[in-house]
Amino acid sequence: MSRGITLYLHVHQPWRVRDYTVFETASHHDYFDGNGENDRNNGRILRKVADKSYRPMNALLKKLLDTHPDFKVSLSITGTFIEQAEMWAPDVLDDFRALVETGRVEIVAETYYHSLAFFYSHEEFNRQVNMHRDKIREVFGVETTAFRNTELAYNDQLAEWADQAGFQAILAEGWDPVLDWRSPNYVYRPAGTENIKLLMKNYRLSDDVAFRFGNREWAEYPLDAHKYQQWMEAAFGGDAPIVNLFMDYETFGEHQWEDTGIFNFMEHFVANWLKTPGNTFYTVTEAANADEPRGEISTPHTITWADTERDLTAWLGNSLQHETMRHLYALEEDIMQTGDIELIGDWRRLQTSDHVYYMCTKWFNDGDVHAYFSPYESPYDAFLYVMNAIRDLRYRLMQHTRYGGM
Repeated sequence: MSRGITLYLHVHQPWRVRDYTVFETASHHDYFDGNGENDRNNGRILRKVADKSYRPMNALLKKLLDTHPDFKVSLSITGTFIEQAEMWAPDVLDDFRALVETGRVEIVAETYYHSLAFFYSHEEFNRQVNMHRDKIREVFGVETTAFRNTELAYNDQLAEWADQAGFQAILAEGWDPVLDWRSPNYVYRPAGTENIKLLMKNYRLSDDVAFRFGNREWAEYPLDAHKYQQWMEAAFGGDAPIVNLFMDYETFGEHQWEDTGIFNFMEHFVANWLKTPGNTFYTVTEAANADEPRGEISTPHTITWADTERDLTAWLGNSLQHETMRHLYALEEDIMQTGDIELIGDWRRLQTSDHVYYMCTKWFNDGDVHAYFSPYESPYDAFLYVMNAIRDLRYRLMQHTRYGGM
C-alpha cells in the first residue's frame, strides 16, 4: 500500500473594516474601503501578499506538478479571497485555474465568507456553503467533494451535516484529547455518520512548517528537507497510510518569508519524498478513499486548529466577540427579507471570522499570534469599528422599512 501525504492549503483574505466611526453611520455605508497606506486597505494588502506568497507559491506548485506526476495538493479558497483577486490580482486566479486544470489539485468546499455561521444559523450556513460551491464551479469548473469548516471548527453535528450533504470527506484537527491513544495518520469515521470519512491534521508536522520553520529560537532550527523526511518516515511507522499536512497557503512567503528558505525547503522535500518507491501524495478525497476507517471518532465539543486550547475562544472568548455576533445574527431575518443585494453582501462580509478574531484579548502563549495578524491598534478598536458598521446596517434596514427600499 502506498504511503501518501495529504497536503491541504487554505487561501483566504477578509474584507477588513476601515476606521469606520460612529459619526459616519447613517451617511456613509462604505465599511471596507480603507484608504492610502493604512493597514485596512484591502487592495494594498492583497497585492502585497500576492507578490510575497500567491504568485511564487503558485509558480512552485505548478513546477512540482509538472516535474512530479505523483505530486498532488488540495486547496480551499474563500469567496472573499476570490472577490479581491478578481479586482486586484486576476493573474493570481488564472494561476490557480492552471493548477486545477492539471487534474491533480482538488478544491475543498467551505463557507463563502469564512464565517462561523454554523454555530449561529444553519440556514445562513447552508446558503454560504452553496454560494461557495457555485463560485468554485463558476471560477474553476469543478465540483467539490470534501468539506472544511472555517478555522477547521469541527464537531459531531457538523460531521452529520456534511454526511447528509453528500460530502465524501471532512477535515478536523488531530487534537490529542479527541484522538486519545490513536494516531491522526489514519482514516476515521465520524460518530453518527454513515458514509463520510474524517481526515485529521497531524498538527506537529504541520506546525513545524507553518509556525516554527523560521523561528531561530526553535531547538530544531534550521529545518531542512532531509530532517523533515526523517520525521515523516517516523510518522508512517507501523501501517499508517497517510500523514495530513494542513496549513494556510500564506505560510509560504507571508507567514514564513522567502528569506527563511521556505520555498526551497518545500521543493526539495517533495522531490526527496517521491524518490522512494511507494511514496506518493493524495488529494483530500483520494486520501479519504485510500483506506477504510480504522475506527470511529466522537467529537461532541467543538475543536479548531487554533491556539493551545484548540477551541473557539480565539473568536468567541470574550464579551466583545459575543456581543458582536449576537447583534450581527439578530439582523438575519430582517436583512434577508429586504432582498437588497448590497445590504445582504455587507452583512455577510461582517460575518467573516477574522473580524471577531481581531477582538481577541488572549495573551501568554497565543497573544503574540493574535497581535501579529490584527491590523488594528487594539481589540477594542476592532470592536468599535465593526459595531459602528452594524449600527449602520440597522439604519439601512430602517430605511427599507420606511421607504420600501433605498
